[in-house]
Amino acid sequence: MKISRKPEWLQKRINPSAHAEMERLLGDLQLHTVCQEAFCPNITECFRSRQATFLILGRRCTRLCSFCNVTKETPLPADTTEPGRVAEAIRRLNLGHVVITSPTRDDLEDGGAGLYAATVAAIRETSPRTAIELLIPDFGGERQALAMVARACPDIIGHNLETVPRLYQIREGADYRRSLAVLAALHELAPFLKTKSGLMVGLGETEEELGEVFQELRRAGCCYLSIGQYLAPSKRHHPVRAFIEPALFERYREKALAIGFAHVESGPYVRSSYHAAEYGG
Repeated sequence: MKISRKPEWLQKRINPSAHAEMERLLGDLQLHTVCQEAFCPNITECFRSRQATFLILGRRCTRLCSFCNVTKETPLPADTTEPGRVAEAIRRLNLGHVVITSPTRDDLEDGGAGLYAATVAAIRETSPRTAIELLIPDFGGERQALAMVARACPDIIGHNLETVPRLYQIREGADYRRSLAVLAALHELAPFLKTKSGLMVGLGETEEELGEVFQELRRAGCCYLSIGQYLAPSKRHHPVRAFIEPALFERYREKALAIGFAHVESGPYVRSSYHAAEYGG
């Protein structure tokens, strides 16, 4: 059953007039953010606080996920000057913690891993006190690409499972087991790094299915978890099946903490990079 009316706890307002300063900076440096591309409901709160999640490797994705608003067109070549511009934005914003993500780039030999590593290096040089969190695609499960990113030594590496195995048709081109293997490989390659994953709820999953995913994430060495409400970007996207009440989000958080996650953010407006600094380095 398709549900369209949002409940009272999902009425956060977006105020474009509050975005002007951030949008000028992004335009000046020719940078993209997932905040803008994904129509994130937290954009006004974050931009007003001079926070942004940077989207490297362009705005075009080679996957066809039905929940995502990132453009599904032929990607442009990777821009090797982008890491320096991201680092400059972080310096200007004086960010203590930054999240860097990208679309999936199956068209690139290394999936974009090299540009991720270059971005970490540029930030370390320009803003050495900034904690760096990477939210990476699966790189096709290629261990060499994962090793390249791990060797760059970010503070946190995230890879989102997004949903339970039964609903993985919404992630066309992705594979649940491969994504779990990505997290496990990162933990093996660099045990000192903190790994993180994110789940959307309201897609038709059951509480039992979520509990099983929590367990599998812990077995893969994942220590941080975000759980948030799925909100369809438009009528063309996968529909919302349920709006999860705040009390159930809290129960999910308690269940995840009880099996050993070090930090869990769980709530209607939680996203992978929302309040990311609160997870710890």
